[in-house]
Amino acid sequence: MCNYPKEGYEEMSYKLVKYCQGHPLSLAVLGKSLYNRDVAYWKGCLEGLNKKTSSHVNNVLRMSFDSLPSNNDKELFKHIACFFVGIDRDVSETIIMACDIITRSGITNLIDRYLLSIGSNNELKMHQLVQEMGRFEVHQESFDKPWKRSRIWCHNDSFRVLKQKKGKGNVLGLSLDMRMLEKENLGAPFDLKTDALSNMDSLMLLQMNYVHMNGSYENFPDELRGLCMHGFRLKCIPLELPMMNLVALDMSYSYIESFVGCYSNTHQLEKRQKLDGLYLKDNKLLGSLKILNLSFCKQLHSLGDFDQFPALERLIVRNCIGLVEVGESIEKCVELVFIDLSNCKKLEKLPRNIGMLKNVKTLLLDGCNLSDSQTEDMDMVINIRTSSSSFMGAISSDLKLFTISLPRSLVRLSLVNNNLSTDCFPMNFSCLSMLKELYLDYNPINSMPSCMRTIPRLEILSMANCKKLKSVEYPPRTLNRLLLFSRLGSFVRKVEFDPEMSPLEVTSNWWLDFTPGSYEIEGMIKIQAMVGVEEKVLRSLGWINEDFLNKGCVGTNPSESKVQRMFYEFGIFSTKYEVEEMPRWFKYRSLGPSISFTIPSSSSSSPNNLIGLNFCYLHTLKPPDESLLFPHDQFPSTPIISSVVHDMFPSTPITTIHNITKNHTWIYERHLDGVIVDGKCWVMLSHWMFRMNEMEAGDHVTITVTAPYDELVKECGVSLVYEDEEEEDALGYYKSWNHIIGGDLSQFQTTTGQYILQNRRFFEFAIYLFPYLGKLIPDGPTYQGHKEVSWFRAFSQRNPGLIGSTHVGKGESSRSHPSRETACEREVAFLN
Repeated sequence: MCNYPKEGYEEMSYKLVKYCQGHPLSLAVLGKSLYNRDVAYWKGCLEGLNKKTSSHVNNVLRMSFDSLPSNNDKELFKHIACFFVGIDRDVSETIIMACDIITRSGITNLIDRYLLSIGSNNELKMHQLVQEMGRFEVHQESFDKPWKRSRIWCHNDSFRVLKQKKGKGNVLGLSLDMRMLEKENLGAPFDLKTDALSNMDSLMLLQMNYVHMNGSYENFPDELRGLCMHGFRLKCIPLELPMMNLVALDMSYSYIESFVGCYSNTHQLEKRQKLDGLYLKDNKLLGSLKILNLSFCKQLHSLGDFDQFPALERLIVRNCIGLVEVGESIEKCVELVFIDLSNCKKLEKLPRNIGMLKNVKTLLLDGCNLSDSQTEDMDMVINIRTSSSSFMGAISSDLKLFTISLPRSLVRLSLVNNNLSTDCFPMNFSCLSMLKELYLDYNPINSMPSCMRTIPRLEILSMANCKKLKSVEYPPRTLNRLLLFSRLGSFVRKVEFDPEMSPLEVTSNWWLDFTPGSYEIEGMIKIQAMVGVEEKVLRSLGWINEDFLNKGCVGTNPSESKVQRMFYEFGIFSTKYEVEEMPRWFKYRSLGPSISFTIPSSSSSSPNNLIGLNFCYLHTLKPPDESLLFPHDQFPSTPIISSVVHDMFPSTPITTIHNITKNHTWIYERHLDGVIVDGKCWVMLSHWMFRMNEMEAGDHVTITVTAPYDELVKECGVSLVYEDEEEEDALGYYKSWNHIIGGDLSQFQTTTGQYILQNRRFFEFAIYLFPYLGKLIPDGPTYQGHKEVSWFRAFSQRNPGLIGSTHVGKGESSRSHPSRETACEREVAFLN
């Protein structure tokens, strides 16, 4: 993409940017309309804009509106601007299409002209200026007589039209929310007559939220396609309400107790008449209904007679805390694609035949207490069937769950917050062959249920905020998102991946877990107790000095060992322990936080390939006076000062290795592991694995430690580690990881070439350079987005560039390693 105008376009580009006054939306809209046009067209466009007297921004937006190819698209735009911003796209399209407006191509045309966008939750989004422009188009139909407009969205105007009964056949849509008027305290009675709508013969969209209406509902227009009546006060739907053309009905937050399409016998009809004083007008009132929303109806206790609305596609009954039963007749709704029964906590009976529905794509059962049913029937268990007679998996006898033969057509299933343990799940979920999204958040599972691996097309698996979750073993290789973050203070401790795993996005906040012990997300980080690390691994790292192994640094008893844990990430092993001086086995040292050297050429003492280096530094706390950033009398401790400290200084020491010869730079910000106690000294020991061409003889290298503002690096040292062909390599498993030095670190590389090795970047959507990193990368960008969303791959698919690359097993491979200290300590020529 070119950041500069093409030759010949420079002058016109400047004039158009000036006309838009730099407004981003105007520039985007104008740029879209001018794309691939010649200079003459640009000039004509600017001349046309200059002739208009209204604001420059509105002129540009209006030009985009005028360029819509059909009247259909313009009517669609006005419908959305007045009534559908923030509404789900699928719901909006269903309703608008019923109003005889083509949406499929129309929405695409609006998006192409930057008049509309689709949000992350599939909602319709429109910039406020664009929405205002669309509503202004409608307002121009009659500036002072709202009843002469095609759409009335302003609550004051709507109330005025209904109160004065001035609505006529030109009105297509009307929106009134009495809560908005009550806030403004208009000082007028709020009750309205139902006959206020009687003359609106063309009305298709009607929102009457929290409106008290008197009179017969037969006065409602027959052409209604979408009806929203939040807070409806009657206990059931008025039978005389014209609903034969109704496509969407939203009665959320209402007082209705039951919802049925019709009554098949006289007894039911008489009971309804006695309750509401109403009469049945027609046997088929809801034959066109596709969307039914009864969410937050606290008094609703049953849903039935689904055979009276066979066209139903979306059933939304969230948070109906009194709902006990959903009728078996739901099987008649063969067009159902979306069912939401979330947080219907008293639901005792879910239709056993729901599995017969062949088009259901989404089933949401969040917070339905599936493991705590009030029934005593021991058949009430989650029964995932591959046929009517086969039961897959043993279920604990103390569990009383709903019998569900899940629709095989499911693409999205949510069982969030249902008190489901790992044992609640069957052994096999393969019958859900179309399932792509599964949400198990807030359940007491302790490990990933094994049936997850039997779902052949699963792409998203969420087990977020599962307080007892400790391990996830070999999730399906088809996943592209794995959600494991926790806000409950408990974190998963081990995640293992299939070596053939597809690239995926993993969300976790494990770095907030400061509890001791082991932790591993394969391919990202491995934290293990030092006493559990095999000696052959330590030898491969060159950590085989007698003082380190036998004098209390690494012991067989964790409580007696000074070195508690070993970290591994990015091809870097590291550990931290308390000691008073630098390890004596580091012969090549430098006072202060940096060291420079040249890698020596091969000799008889070091004939083999360089495979890594050990770097060590000794640090402690600064004296109190030196650690102060600002004098207390000038800058007392405040949140602002704390923020400055956080931005200007790292919270843990950063190690930067710069191969000057090859212009390679790795900046490693290690996870915070313990706090230095005043008066104590600590050593940070690290081993860096390198590919053969990353570090070679003759390369000039500098290593620098950037410490937190209150820490002091007293001394550092380095030693080189060479290949030993006589012994096997114990690091095969570690070298098989993909995102390590010498592997794929493209997502950690800045645009100026440096690699920022910080584990949190696995879970962030971009690289942001805090000021303290800016010091290390003076010419680097402040912000850099990732090239892809799903890019993490635990294991390398190639490994050719690492010494001894054949992956044999999880613990070992056929690689060789150094076995003696003399094989690790080589002569280093320090640069002056």
